[in-house]
Amino acid sequence: MELTLTYVLSQVFVIINAILSMVTYQLKTRKSILIVSFMALIANGVVYTLLSAWSGLAMVFVAMTRNIIFMIDEKKNGKRDKITKKDIIILLVLYTISIVSAIYTYEGILSMMSVVATMLYTYSVWQKKTKTYKILGIIMEIIWIIYNIYIFSIMGIVLDVLLLLSAIIGLIREYKMKKEDNNGATI
Repeated sequence: MELTLTYVLSQVFVIINAILSMVTYQLKTRKSILIVSFMALIANGVVYTLLSAWSGLAMVFVAMTRNIIFMIDEKKNGKRDKITKKDIIILLVLYTISIVSAIYTYEGILSMMSVVATMLYTYSVWQKKTKTYKILGIIMEIIWIIYNIYIFSIMGIVLDVLLLLSAIIGLIREYKMKKEDNNGATI
């Protein structure tokens, strides 16, 4: 790995992406998670372009499309806890786009880690529960660490470890808030 200006710039955008992504694990609403996640995706797209990581870039476009669809749906139909037939169709379409993109950008089994992580993330924000989002975030961050090792993104590895810790902290906070809510309800 050569330390070029392009590589250094990519790592700066990794930091921007990671900061925004860490914030998502601390947010309480799906809408705010999707908005901040979209901003992180823009930074991530720059990273993958600079590193010529095409399967990662393809998944950024899938994720941006996903976030736009979910934000429009929530704005149009309001916040719903129940999953509808339309929600299932949207998930299947997004998964299909991910798989087709994976076929065109395949560079070996490790290049597919970005696809698996994107599909996990898609499910985590699709299902509408922030607790599940944070649980799947832990698994997803481990997969992103593997992908960043594959594309030699040192800052990506370091910051995905921090994102992993942020997801764990967010999950612990969620459990503590639920416990406090349950304790308060019994008084």
